Amino acid sequence: MEQSHNKLYLLLICIALTLATVVAFEPLSHNEFIGYDDGHYVTENPYVQSGLTGKSILWAFTSLHGEISYWHPLTWLSHMLDCELFGLNPLGHHLTSLLFHIANTLLLFWVLKRMTGAVWQSAFVAAAFALHPLGVESVAWAAERKNVLSGFFWMLTIAAYIRYAERPCIGRYLPVVLALCLGLMAKPTVVTLPFVLLLLDYWPLDRFQWKNLRFLVCEKIPLLFLAAVLSAVTFFAQKGIGAVAPADKLGLNLRLANAFVSYIRYIGKIFYPAGLAVFYPHPLRSLPLWQPIVCLFILVVVSAAVIYVGRRYLVVGWLWYLGVLVPVIGLVQVGNQAMADRYTYLPAIGIFIMLTWGITELLAGWRFRKIVFSAAGLIFIILILYTRTQLRYWRNNFTLYEHALKVTANNYVAYNNLGAAFQSEGMLEEAIGHYRRALRIRPDYFFTHCNLGSALQSQGRFSEAAGHYQYALGLKPHYIPLNNLAWLKATHADPDFYDPEEAIHLAEQACELSDYRKPDILDTLAAAYAAAGRFSHAIETAQKAMDIAESAGQKALANEIRKRMELYKAGQPYIEPGPDSKQ
Repeated sequence: MEQSHNKLYLLLICIALTLATVVAFEPLSHNEFIGYDDGHYVTENPYVQSGLTGKSILWAFTSLHGEISYWHPLTWLSHMLDCELFGLNPLGHHLTSLLFHIANTLLLFWVLKRMTGAVWQSAFVAAAFALHPLGVESVAWAAERKNVLSGFFWMLTIAAYIRYAERPCIGRYLPVVLALCLGLMAKPTVVTLPFVLLLLDYWPLDRFQWKNLRFLVCEKIPLLFLAAVLSAVTFFAQKGIGAVAPADKLGLNLRLANAFVSYIRYIGKIFYPAGLAVFYPHPLRSLPLWQPIVCLFILVVVSAAVIYVGRRYLVVGWLWYLGVLVPVIGLVQVGNQAMADRYTYLPAIGIFIMLTWGITELLAGWRFRKIVFSAAGLIFIILILYTRTQLRYWRNNFTLYEHALKVTANNYVAYNNLGAAFQSEGMLEEAIGHYRRALRIRPDYFFTHCNLGSALQSQGRFSEAAGHYQYALGLKPHYIPLNNLAWLKATHADPDFYDPEEAIHLAEQACELSDYRKPDILDTLAAAYAAAGRFSHAIETAQKAMDIAESAGQKALANEIRKRMELYKAGQPYIEPGPDSKQ
């Protein structure tokens, strides 16, 4: 009877965690896709939009896609399944991410309770994980499916490891390896998990003794090997596309300084989650010297205090936080951000463990302990309100980037992306104004030059547009400026730009860089062939572009290509009737 009561008790906690998470994330149902990586992952990716086909599944396992240099086939498959089920309705995609977040919350509660036997402490940590506003970015951003999906396999790996730790044998070890492999196939940053398992050996599994340290390390070697291989693949892939900042651009001193500051800033946002933004600009040049010195001092003092106090949960929680952040703390700089809210999705659990078990121990003999439950309830209500507010900023491109500009300084990415949002609505002057603000902050930002060129091209200012495309190509070879320059040279009769052979050359380069799977770029190549009088090639290429567009549900683009193909069949090239952009 008592056992059935305990099961009912745990079931009610799981229901409460689920309902609280649903209430906190309800505004997600009104949110759109955003123009920041969602295109690469979903809305402009023909492989993903085609659903679970033989070609798309093969691509998921064999490609490092364009701007996305991770090898994460499970993430691609999850996006493909969403497109299979929901098409491009953002509600379905967001709902899937929310379901993974709920599953991660329940698994976190289960593994903590299973390891420690502490029901309420485990529930508090799970609730903080579920409801904290720092988790919004991982759930509300479709492109961050990899975060919640890898979190799911992270929790499953720990669950399998608990079972293995109870009775070590190969039959129980293999599920650990499998779950870790699946996690690595969802997001490479799961590489730190073998070290977390070693921490869990110390507490709360209590397997850690100096005499068996060699065994504990050796049993992690296969896991570490898998993690190391994928880390190397990811690093060289990102370096190959220029995602890893060169050492001479961001020196080791600056990267270390930013890492120390970020560690403390993340803790600050855990305790006071205000001013959250989709992008935090990297200082790029230098930080005030006092900032990294003070932050390093705080990290050293806290580390020494944790060791001095000697509570195992403090050591594990602190090292969990520090260690899980290592791949994304900026020592190897990937991208342009100084830090990102999504990076705290799993590391913050370490801080939640320290706080929950620490407060429980401090108040163990206090006669008014029930007040703590009321205070915790109030904190969770505040977190729910904060989370709901943060989700509303993610409603669309305008709300997201306008908020980012309010809470950050020199945010060239927010200016650029807000400009793109205005441009998508046909508000070119507003878009150009935001692009120019972005370039005043960072003159060498590749995507702003591409976007500003596109906006100027839409206004018929072809010479200025071409200048920005050429500048962008000087920064790095990329299909966007190549495609736009090719379109100018193939479809505008102005003798300063009309050059069919050069258009073919540029469009072929763009097709090669985009794996011949972007219908708009194939459309450009078809127009270039037609401009050069190679109409059979134009018709064949346009047909392929139309097929891809139709299979990806891009009906408007498919109809435009069909109209141009009729011209090619009649032996006529396509000439732009007036100022227009080629995205």
